[in-house]
Amino acid sequence: MGRKYENILETIGNTPIVRIGKLAPAGINLFVKIEAFNPMGSVKDRLALGVIEEAEKSGALKPGQTVIEATSGNTGIGLAMVCAQKGYPLVVTMAASFSVERRKLMRFLGAQVVLTPATAKGTGMVAKAQELAEKNGWFLTRQFENEANPDMHSRTTAKEIVDDFEGENLDYWVTGFGTGGTLKGVARVLAKEKPETKIVVCEPEDAPMLTSGTAQERNADDTPAASHPAFKPHPMQGWTPDFIPKLTGDAVDTGVIDRILTIKGADAIHWSQQLAQKEGIFVGISAGGTFAGALKVCEDAPEGSTVLCMLPDTGERYLSTPLFADVPAEMTDEEIKISESTPGFHMEPAA
Repeated sequence: MGRKYENILETIGNTPIVRIGKLAPAGINLFVKIEAFNPMGSVKDRLALGVIEEAEKSGALKPGQTVIEATSGNTGIGLAMVCAQKGYPLVVTMAASFSVERRKLMRFLGAQVVLTPATAKGTGMVAKAQELAEKNGWFLTRQFENEANPDMHSRTTAKEIVDDFEGENLDYWVTGFGTGGTLKGVARVLAKEKPETKIVVCEPEDAPMLTSGTAQERNADDTPAASHPAFKPHPMQGWTPDFIPKLTGDAVDTGVIDRILTIKGADAIHWSQQLAQKEGIFVGISAGGTFAGALKVCEDAPEGSTVLCMLPDTGERYLSTPLFADVPAEMTDEEIKISESTPGFHMEPAA
């Protein structure tokens, strides 16, 4: 049933949980929570609203003050929406390796995007955001350590899950991690409200930070330790920056995580494609990675188990990435044959 809203920000959250039919193993109740239903298409809309409203409440963010954040894209897009609606200028720093769709979306929403060298990875864009905030007196949202991030997920994402499975067992909850906000915020609520639920976290096989134990390494000031030299690039944009965010480390330290799975980049791409083509669910590479992890969980889960998998964003963020590498813009030979079977219609192949 439709509703009237005072502004776009009121539409954040309350995303649907959908049963998986064709791709679910027999005897397992597999569900996905589709965060692409948020207004800007990702789970990061939640943290964007949460950190800005908390900063307004505390007085840390003044009317008209510029907001700045380092982002792989989705947080920046969410912040661009929130700042546009509330009237704050926004500057984001982003490594040049992330998809061009993301920077264009942020600029379209009125934000300014400062690109940092791809070789400097996540650490470089965070350092640039800190530098600009200090130099100009801007408000730095600090998504990787700001407690307003997991607090928002505890109030919204976790509550929605608990409510949607009220009176039912939820045996496994499967998620990836970027900032760690979803992980920390939801896991602590499930541990209290649905203690039977096992928390499963996915990470890239090429950058297995939690598996390698890097998450336990902290500097003296409790900032993340340096990145592991053996880690390699991976296609799951937004998953595991080249450091362990404090919020993720907090979740690990509490002992709520039951299992950590590593996911191949090719598997993440494959299952994103399969979700689109077999279930009609259009999501990004990190969602495909989380779904791959959920299928691994299903392999070992007792018959009748219920598994919930987080799908963090829409597939439209990935048009220029390997996810769409094999999707042609021009008609295929088969499509040309179809067109030529129509009387009076003929189209030459593209040059």
